[in-house]
Amino acid sequence: MIENMEDNNLAFIDGQNLYMGTNSEIPPWEVDLSKFRIYLKDKYKISKAYYFLGCVINGKDELYDKIQDAGFILKFREHNSVMLGKKKGNVDSDIIFQIMKAIYKKESFDKIVLVSGDGDYKSLVDFLIDEGKLLKILFPNKRFYSSLYKGLGSEFYDFLCNKKEKIV
Repeated sequence: MIENMEDNNLAFIDGQNLYMGTNSEIPPWEVDLSKFRIYLKDKYKISKAYYFLGCVINGKDELYDKIQDAGFILKFREHNSVMLGKKKGNVDSDIIFQIMKAIYKKESFDKIVLVSGDGDYKSLVDFLIDEGKLLKILFPNKRFYSSLYKGLGSEFYDFLCNKKEKIV
């Protein structure tokens, strides 16, 4: 268990990165969202967990309900209706903005857990480390995470694929 931690840490999950990361493993595997939310709460003392997705897609209500029922706060990327279906659901800037906004507004939280292997978060991760606000970045798998993180100290990251017994 991680020492000296309050029960007020926040998690930000890049849903597409989590899904693609676990489904590109050999063999592919799927995260049980309820178990994952409990794992985040127990291991990292996460009080709120934000799950970001690209955009609302008709017919996916069951998936959205499942994510919310597991205890995640669902966030969608805003898109122009003309562009729906033509753009990928890139949520990186939304996650970065939400974290920076929480820091700027001095919201009450202790540290951040980020779930993604995307290198677009590297500057944010470096900033959070400098500010003493990064608890962990959780990479979905060992094969597909950005090489930008290669120099990151092991105290700042972990691999979800190593935690399968707790989250599947």
